[in-house]
Amino acid sequence: MASTYEVDTEDFDYLTHDGAPLRARLYRPRGRGPFPAMVDAHGGAWIQGSYVNNDSINRPIAQGGVVVMAADYRLPPAGTYPASVADLNYAVRWLKANAERFGTRADLVGTMGTSSGGHLAVLSAMKPLDARYAAVPLAGRADVDARAACVVTMWPVICPLTRYRENLERRSRGDQLYATRVGGGLDQMKYWLNEEAMADGSPMLALQRSATVETPDMMYVQALCDMLHPRHCMDTFCEGYRKAGGRVETVLLEGEPYDLVRSDPGSAPARGAIGRIVEFIHARSARSSSARAA
Repeated sequence: MASTYEVDTEDFDYLTHDGAPLRARLYRPRGRGPFPAMVDAHGGAWIQGSYVNNDSINRPIAQGGVVVMAADYRLPPAGTYPASVADLNYAVRWLKANAERFGTRADLVGTMGTSSGGHLAVLSAMKPLDARYAAVPLAGRADVDARAACVVTMWPVICPLTRYRENLERRSRGDQLYATRVGGGLDQMKYWLNEEAMADGSPMLALQRSATVETPDMMYVQALCDMLHPRHCMDTFCEGYRKAGGRVETVLLEGEPYDLVRSDPGSAPARGAIGRIVEFIHARSARSSSARAA
């Protein structure tokens, strides 16, 4: 990273459902903006986790000159599909509407996330105008949509249905290798409720259905050792995304654990990945700024 910024953080409620607030943490670089910005969605198989989960990722990205808003979203039983997609869609619109306040611009706001949050970041960006996903109104700002400037997705569950069926198959043959990992079990059904919803909410299958989608530039980060975010799904998705006209850059990491960018941020592979992510975000920001000036 060419520049390192001091970062200020602020925690706040950004949305309330039936009296229950959703929290967010805003990471803001100190300096003259406008900076590019990303809305971050945490992982946890759509059923657990919080906005603080990705602090070890979000803070160094912010130090690279990127505003990051890490946002909570509804979890079961309060929220089942597509509730969390709608919350992320709202968070993107909220940050766009408040862009000047946080040193960014609406056209510089993208999405990112890890694991199930990586899935949400992709799905929200591909279908920002879907009526179900844009269902939570932003008071006084009906003019703001959730289109993403770019996407950074880290070890996403890019096809929930495939992952669920592979977990079923693994369990049927008594494979206990991932029994202690939330993503290795069947609990994601608490969010999806049925396989039809998993198919509907699969970015990979949306491309195979030739659904109408948007294709912002994307970076896809995954560890070679990762068996619960299937490599064949990544390859299938990336091929379909490119055929649909999108550009996707893949970053394949050596070493363990699968989430070393978050769990071992001081490691050389993690530092290298963060550097590439920051460069990617700034490159897309520069392109947007050039287009704006033209």
